[in-house]
Amino acid sequence: MTMKTILAGATIAASLSTTAFADDPTKVGFVYVGPVGDGGWTYEHDQGRLAVEEAFGDAVETVYVENVPEGADAERVLQQMALGGADLIFTTSFGYMDPTINVAEKFPDVMFEHATGYKMADNVSVYSARFYEGRAVQGHIAGQMTESNVIGYIGSFPIPEVIRGINSAYIHAKAVNPDVEFKIVWAYTWFDPAKEAEAATVLIEQGADVILQHTDSTAPQAAAQAAGNVVTFGQASDMAEFGPFPRVSSIIDNWAPYYIARTQAVIDGTWESTNTWDGIGAGMVGIGEITDAVPAEVKASAEALRDSLASGEYHAFTGPLNKQDGTAWLAEGETADDGTLAGMNFYVEGLTGEIPQ
Repeated sequence: MTMKTILAGATIAASLSTTAFADDPTKVGFVYVGPVGDGGWTYEHDQGRLAVEEAFGDAVETVYVENVPEGADAERVLQQMALGGADLIFTTSFGYMDPTINVAEKFPDVMFEHATGYKMADNVSVYSARFYEGRAVQGHIAGQMTESNVIGYIGSFPIPEVIRGINSAYIHAKAVNPDVEFKIVWAYTWFDPAKEAEAATVLIEQGADVILQHTDSTAPQAAAQAAGNVVTFGQASDMAEFGPFPRVSSIIDNWAPYYIARTQAVIDGTWESTNTWDGIGAGMVGIGEITDAVPAEVKASAEALRDSLASGEYHAFTGPLNKQDGTAWLAEGETADDGTLAGMNFYVEGLTGEIPQ
């Protein structure tokens, strides 16, 4: 074999290698805290994954791991996903923040997107939705639907995202019903149907005839349905199977456009570390159909509130507002800045009980 033949063969091999590499699909991974069939948070993230598959076809391969505990387990899963050739990884729970940062440092050529967190790096973006805008609409309806004037709220963990939602719902319930009272039960889980059902039952026994939840399963809906006269709202997904009552509306998380756009950026080579926090106006937060179980005038005013939040005409945290201890927070007409909202660790005036540490 001549040197010319060897060089020609090497050139062809290199060309074939480059072509094969160019044709390799972009691999996108998703790490979920719950099961894809939870009917709420993880279900909607997985709908976003499926939308990526539909948008890109064979150009993209997606992989996912469900039921990943927050902490060391998450770090192991992320490392395995990166070693498995993922180009982009979405980590979809607050407690994945430090594992994401740790693994991203080891794999600088892999892009990471962390949902609801705040720690960033050159290859780590963060993204979240302004769920508190949806809570404002829920509170507005809840305050006018309650007959006992007791609204129950199932919290997952006492982190800013959840505290923001409680405050927003309370402010807007109180605005339409000065006699309203909130009772809060902390479940210390994102997804545990048994614990969530128990929390709902406890709140109903304490007189709540409206239940809001920041947990991921439909168990509180079922508990309210069994009670017979308790209003609920879908969380993260529509949970419309419980409509028209007890579920009278919902917050719907729509991750698909974001997931498609960020995947496209990786394919195009234009991906950069960004901080995204979108709400109703951008379509990342949806308000599920308000059923006819809600009086027509309440439905109309709730839709008007939704539209004013979407347009930016109104901000869910607009003064005058005080903190729980009575100290001034926002003056008349003043709106909360994103920094305060992102780190919110206090209740507004009128809420009772302490935030667990």
